[in-house]
Amino acid sequence: MTQTPPDVAPAASPTRRERTAARLLDTSSERSLESLALGVGAISFAVVALVALVAFRFQSAPISGPDSVGQFAAIASGVVALLAVIAGRFVMRERGDHARLGILDYLDVAALAFAHAVIAVLGWTLLAVILEQAFIGAEVFALPVLILSGAAAAMTGYVAFYSATHMDLQLLAAVLALFLVIGVLSSMLTASDPNWWKDNLSALGMSSNVSAFAFNITIIVAGFLVTTLARYSTRGIPTGNPKGIGRVRVCLIVVGVFLALVGVFPVDRFFALHTGVASGMVVAFGVLVLGLHRWITGMPRAFVVLGWLFLAVTLLLAVFFFIGYYTLTAVELVAGILVFTWIVLFIRNAAALEQDARQPASVV
Repeated sequence: MTQTPPDVAPAASPTRRERTAARLLDTSSERSLESLALGVGAISFAVVALVALVAFRFQSAPISGPDSVGQFAAIASGVVALLAVIAGRFVMRERGDHARLGILDYLDVAALAFAHAVIAVLGWTLLAVILEQAFIGAEVFALPVLILSGAAAAMTGYVAFYSATHMDLQLLAAVLALFLVIGVLSSMLTASDPNWWKDNLSALGMSSNVSAFAFNITIIVAGFLVTTLARYSTRGIPTGNPKGIGRVRVCLIVVGVFLALVGVFPVDRFFALHTGVASGMVVAFGVLVLGLHRWITGMPRAFVVLGWLFLAVTLLLAVFFFIGYYTLTAVELVAGILVFTWIVLFIRNAAALEQDARQPASVV
């Protein structure tokens, strides 16, 4: 009969604290991810409230504008969102297959974190401006300054971490749309030239002020997010054309790259390049829409026809511009909305096709 050697002690059972820590670090369950998100929110509240105590020296502050609680909360929430997304993606990597990350994976995380940060900064700034119009001349007392700053950061940290740990194609598409809308709208509202719309949408990126920089960065990051969507949304889509998926992916990547180059080359300094990549983006979208029914044979007929309709409306607006009926700004705005609406709908339809392909055939 074998006996345990006297110098080998039995393994000690884990303590209650160790079991609790193990449950919190176990990212395989939704309950654990929810606990981690709440923890990120609580830490964000405490840290930002302490920083606000130092920044405002426990004094009252205006609602928005320079040295206001709105400005501080927006900037702090942007930093929190950036860090929360990075932490969330790290948690999901530990949960996954631990495959080695490439340069594109790191760029994806950076673009995603930046998009969340911009949404947080601009979103809280806009809310502060609206509240200031509702409470004209009011100031925020010292204690509410700390509470409101911490609460904004806590909500941002929770939402950003939850978004990063539950990121899928449809959520990524929603983040892209929200980021693009908020970024462009903010550039419109803060443009140094109030008559920018009389030229074209790209006029927002022509000057050297913060508004133009924000517009160009928004377009660049949005273009990179489109390429990210192109790489992930075309995986696993069933089709009878063996080369179809590759062609769809190439067209979407071209749209994203050319969109980013629109921001890289401002129209006032690189007119030819700017016009070329903008036109190339429209051409790539047109080729994609016209060839989609042949490349992905199972794509719903209604979505294919909708793409044709979007393309026809875009071309009709271009004709209206050339005859002087519409301004170029109106054409660019409507065309941009149609293109990104089509991309979001494409992701939803592609996900539906993939889900149907995974389901077992019903037995008759």
